[in-house]
Amino acid sequence: MRDHTKLRAFELADELAMMIYKITKVFPKEEIYGLTSQMRKAAVSVPANIVEGCARES
Repeated sequence: MRDHTKLRAFELADELAMMIYKITKVFPKEEIYGLTSQMRKAAVSVPANIVEGCARES
């Protein structure tokens, strides 16, 4: 198991997720279940996949 916090890719993905949340905060309220939700899910899945990959033994 590797430490995902030392990976530059994880740092960048985490920054991206936080930026997406800040940007989508000002989106219109009628988009909360549409575009906003999709963008946030996609942004969070990147660092989550990196963490999951680092947790694997092989």
